[in-house]
Amino acid sequence: MTGLGAVFRPQLPPERLRDVARLADQNGLEELWLWEDCFREGGISTAAAALAWTERLRVGVGLLPVPLRNVAITAMEAAALHRMFPGRAVVAVGHGVQDWMGQVGARVESPVTLLREHLVALRALLGGERVTTEGRYVRLDDVALDWPPAGLVPVLAGATGPRSLRLAGEAADGTILTASTTADGVRQARQLIDQGRESAGRTDPHHVVVYLLTATGPDAAARLRSELLDEGLESVPDLGVAGDAGAVAKAVQRLADAGADRVILQPTGDEPDPEGFVRFAAEEVRPLVP
Repeated sequence: MTGLGAVFRPQLPPERLRDVARLADQNGLEELWLWEDCFREGGISTAAAALAWTERLRVGVGLLPVPLRNVAITAMEAAALHRMFPGRAVVAVGHGVQDWMGQVGARVESPVTLLREHLVALRALLGGERVTTEGRYVRLDDVALDWPPAGLVPVLAGATGPRSLRLAGEAADGTILTASTTADGVRQARQLIDQGRESAGRTDPHHVVVYLLTATGPDAAARLRSELLDEGLESVPDLGVAGDAGAVAKAVQRLADAGADRVILQPTGDEPDPEGFVRFAAEEVRPLVP
């Protein structure tokens, strides 16, 4: 079955999260994803709150920018979420937006090298290992978590370019693709991820999560078009979807047929009814997605 979720966009003030998360939980939506966008809301703090306010909802953080975070802190926070809310937290890491990283003095010369080192160390720490490493960016001296997760937990990587996608296949347990990814883009990403998996000799499951820019309601087409225009993506064919539940479900299925395991509906930044969007995803779209 294709997994389905929705995004709580950080353009909304954090005090709106409680109602949205509880509504998603009550209506049976599988996943709610949060973003650590500069300079809006922290990913771990909002995830912890959303998990505490709900009973069964999986909460994803997609993604934590590794230039901002020491890997030991990332591991400590991720481990705490997994121990307090077993099976419900999903943590992803990635390069972050390079302009934002520059604003805070965290931009690095080789983002791919940093992400590789961070992924390797993070997965080892969360696996209960004691880690000593002297990398270009990640340096740990005899570090181990006092409270590692009770079992194996997946670490996802956000990736767009070929090198990052191959790295995700090699060193992560899953990949997040942005809403600028078409069905053809999902197919190409899968091929690159599989190349990385083959080079690393990995045969374990690797889930691909993709965001789908979605608008519904009477002004859906106009809002979708405006967002694509703002992002410089208006010329990309078959990107995003505007319409009723049937139209959205067909767009979800196209991505699933291309290789996506989970599709996360991403509302436009000016979505007028975030609670209604979550209800729409859970009550109207979910029954139409196999």
